Amino acid sequence: MKEENKVMYDRLIADLRRMGRVAVAFSSGVDSTLLLKAAVDALGDQVLAVTARSRSFPERENLEAAAFCRENGVEQVVVEVDQLSIEGFRDNPPDRCYICKKHLFTAMMEAAAERGFHVVAEGSNMDDLADYRPGLKAIAELGVRSPLRDAGFTKAQIRAISRDLGLPTWKKQSFACLATRFVYGEHITNEKLDRVDKAEQLLMDLGFGQLRVRIHGEEGKLARIEVMPEEFDKLLHLRDAITRKYREFGFDYVAMDLSGYRTGSMNEAILK
Repeated sequence: MKEENKVMYDRLIADLRRMGRVAVAFSSGVDSTLLLKAAVDALGDQVLAVTARSRSFPERENLEAAAFCRENGVEQVVVEVDQLSIEGFRDNPPDRCYICKKHLFTAMMEAAAERGFHVVAEGSNMDDLADYRPGLKAIAELGVRSPLRDAGFTKAQIRAISRDLGLPTWKKQSFACLATRFVYGEHITNEKLDRVDKAEQLLMDLGFGQLRVRIHGEEGKLARIEVMPEEFDKLLHLRDAITRKYREFGFDYVAMDLSGYRTGSMNEAILK
């Protein structure tokens, strides 16, 4: 491990040790996996993984989270959340992430407290500050800790240290709640969540790397595919097969975004 990364990881370990017993909000993503690993290195069995299961997170993520905890001897509790029942969520306003995170982390904090864990930590990093992230406000209001961000970790450093530690997530695609695929103001439904989940899974099965499928229109009939520019040719080569399957999923139109993948593209109108 590079000396700079070792210093940062040691600092993270020290910060976690000062917290005592810690419950980690664990999604099996790149960030939360490193945070959970560091918590275990710092605190041993005084760590609890809390995973929220909802329709906006594919089941593959839940299975990966359970497998990681099982293989590493980490106690895990799963909190079931019906996001569409959260007041205001399905209307998809610009502060949807705040509404959701406030409800989600309140439920996780309650589950952790029932098991004697009164410190909850989550995996946001420095790069999150560069995007429109209203959920960070909810996290701050609830007193949830953000050790990676506090220690100054960027996404690139998280991946590099994860690789050095042998974590399987070091090159995993960045993932976010499926609700981020919707245009603000267009209603979120279980049907449309399932549609975009199937659309993204198909591209993963075809071997695409970092990607998003954004869903447009109140009926969710337009799919806008974002892949990395170096995979444009591959997408065009497979366009007939992809279009055929997407129509089976319920899309009428399939489009390729010429700007390619970028995080938070649905926020661009808000930031503008």
